[in-house]
Amino acid sequence: MITIRCSALLFDLDGVLIDSTPAVARVWHRWAVKHGFDPETVVHMAHGRPSRTTIRELLPNAGVDIDREDREVERMEMEDIDGVVLLPGTRQLLNSLPPERWTIATSCTRPLAEVRLRAAGLPIPKTMITSSDVKIGKPDPEPYLKAAAKLGFAASDCVVVEDAPSGVRAGKAAGARVIAFLTTMIRRDLEDAGADWILQSCADIAASNNGDSLRLSLSLSK
Repeated sequence: MITIRCSALLFDLDGVLIDSTPAVARVWHRWAVKHGFDPETVVHMAHGRPSRTTIRELLPNAGVDIDREDREVERMEMEDIDGVVLLPGTRQLLNSLPPERWTIATSCTRPLAEVRLRAAGLPIPKTMITSSDVKIGKPDPEPYLKAAAKLGFAASDCVVVEDAPSGVRAGKAAGARVIAFLTTMIRRDLEDAGADWILQSCADIAASNNGDSLRLSLSLSK
C-alpha cells in the first residue's frame, strides 16, 4: 500500500465507477454485424472513446452520415441499461470525498451518461464533462483539462482514475497522475499507456480529506 496526495479525483465513468460493459458490448456487436465488421474488434475499439470517433474510423467514406450513425448508437445505448451496476467500492469512495473534490470526465454523451448514472443510483455531478462538452475526445487531454478546471484546479494537481488506454493517455497528456483499474483491459495495455498505479477497483482506494488536499491510500494490484 502506498499513500499519495492530490487536490481532486477525476473519474472516467464506464469501467471505473459503473459496469456497463455487457450493455456496451451488446450495442456495438449489433452495430458491427449490421455493417459487416468483426464484432469483437469493434467492441474493443469502441471502449473508452467517443462513439463518433469509432464510427468515423470504421466508416471513412465521405457519403456516410456520421451524425446519423452516432445518434443511432446513442439511442441503442440509452435503451439498453440492463446490467448497468456499480463497481466494487464506488459508493463508499464517493461518499468519502467532498463533492467539490471529484467529478467525472466520460466519453459518453451527456444524455447517455445521465441515464447510466441514474440506472446505477449515482448522483450527477454539476461539473461533469462529457463528449458533448469537448471538441476532441480521449486520448486528447481536453476532457481532463476541462474537468480539472471545472473544479478550480490544475490537472497536474489531480489524479485521474481510468480503465482504458485512451483515457490513461488523456490523463497523462493533461499532466495528471493516473490510476488505472483492471476492470476491462489487461495490465500490459495500461502500463504501455503510462498508468502510474494499477488497482482492481475503487475498493482499493481509501480517501480522507485533509483540508487543502486529499490523502489517498492505494492497495496496489499484483
